[in-house]
Amino acid sequence: MRTDLDVMVAMRDGVRLAADVYRPDGDDPHPALLAYSPYGKTKQALQEVPQPPASPLWDGGVEAGDPRFLTDNGYVHVIADVRGVGHSEGEYRGWMSKQEAEDGHDLVQWIAEQDWCDGNVGMVGISYFGTVQLHVAAEQPPALKAIMPWNAPADFYRECTHHGGMLQLFFFELYTRSVRGRNVSVTRELHEPEEYEALVREAWEDPDLRMYSTQWNIVDNPLSNPSFFDVMVNALDGPFYWERSAYTQYDRIRIPYYCRSAWWAYAHMHLRGSFTHFAGIEAPGKVEIDIPADEERPLPRHYNEEVLRWYDHWLKGEDTGVMDEPPLHLWLMGADEWRFESEWPLARTEWTTFHLRARGRLSTTPETASGRPDVFVQQPLDQTATVAKLRYETDPLPDDLEVVGPIALTLHASIDQPETNWIVALKDVDGASRDREVTRGFLKASHRTLDEARSTPWEPYHPHTSREPVPPGEVVEYAISLSPTANVFRRGHRIALEVMSLDHRGDPVAPPLVGPVHHPPHICSSRTVRHTIFHDPDRPSSLLLPVIPR
Repeated sequence: MRTDLDVMVAMRDGVRLAADVYRPDGDDPHPALLAYSPYGKTKQALQEVPQPPASPLWDGGVEAGDPRFLTDNGYVHVIADVRGVGHSEGEYRGWMSKQEAEDGHDLVQWIAEQDWCDGNVGMVGISYFGTVQLHVAAEQPPALKAIMPWNAPADFYRECTHHGGMLQLFFFELYTRSVRGRNVSVTRELHEPEEYEALVREAWEDPDLRMYSTQWNIVDNPLSNPSFFDVMVNALDGPFYWERSAYTQYDRIRIPYYCRSAWWAYAHMHLRGSFTHFAGIEAPGKVEIDIPADEERPLPRHYNEEVLRWYDHWLKGEDTGVMDEPPLHLWLMGADEWRFESEWPLARTEWTTFHLRARGRLSTTPETASGRPDVFVQQPLDQTATVAKLRYETDPLPDDLEVVGPIALTLHASIDQPETNWIVALKDVDGASRDREVTRGFLKASHRTLDEARSTPWEPYHPHTSREPVPPGEVVEYAISLSPTANVFRRGHRIALEVMSLDHRGDPVAPPLVGPVHHPPHICSSRTVRHTIFHDPDRPSSLLLPVIPR
């Protein structure tokens, strides 16, 4: 392997990006694979011994693929720092800016023109490395022939920063604290001065944010974390998020793509985008969703082997069989087996309603009497770490029940404050009453407005462009989307649904194979809130599950 470190590549405006080039020994040209992120290019090839998640040396930002493996198999591997980070020049304008996509276009074309490249370029890496591939593909560099956007969100607002309108802290805790360079805030550019000042004042005065002093301090000191400052003061969906969301650019992505994630995946940040890409990109595509588990770093061998299977087909013209398979490859939890499928949701789905009932029951038979509603009261985190919740369970299942697809909860409820967070969890309960969380959903009460044109019964869509405070005491209908899943609830198991309004770092909820970074908490209410859930004939609350016939 030949190695050239800190190669400075000029962009269209003269700013230079730093890249490390790993290439097979010899003078023959080869196809090239670009990895591109703000996480640090040189460390991607630093560790030769993979570290498991439990290792003190595990580094979640080492996600670019293995230069040694790729060059051994006939590829040039180029790893670059994005503008404004690491050894690259310029300013960093935050997650997936338009500038970053344009730079990616210029990098791809520069690679294709080098003597060591045969003119065919792909992209590799997961998470940030994966997401940026979609944005670069939308710039349509002629040399980019295919992409492999693994763990790549589609919607910057709904998946990365605000679950159901609730500000979530993964973006702060793992991403923005990992990106240190010449970071700049861009919010002031997007708004008139009066509007900008109003947004900052609203965040500064927010009593819920003030309870989380570490995060609130960024509002008071924007230069301490400009990227998260932009997220906090842009509390509603809008142009800031649209520029940074791949789904807004699907009409410009016309090359083959291969998405992958895992059930759960960073509190579903990485999961939902795979299905959105599959529905929205009109090009040859594949999606694989794996067991919920943390992976070793550097990325395990199976990732690099799949890179070869994909790019040997698209960049070398070899028959690897990768496009002979059905487009969806899903790990079926509970059954512990792989399943190939051809569409999403599955055409054979039997949408089945499970009704919330009195005494914590969950049943396909609705409530027939007007009984009393259920109540839980949640105190804020500055008073308690106890998560109050209501739980509804089925009887033990008489047969295996296969559930594959998106899920929705209709909740009729009242609260005694103008705002709360709804957090719902679906669980598989075995015969020994042990829980395994299958999926989760979120909705901020004031964001309950639906976009009827974009909603389906199994996947409600909220615009998140305005707030509508809840009239205290009024019974309101909420449509809450849970992340998709694939699980077999075994005979004798029970299905459980939990409804709550608080989560925090000390209350782990993820499956056993997933570490604490996968369940980041959300900014929750600073008030004590009484939640009342109704399930009578006039105000039925129910869960819609995608049941797959046996």
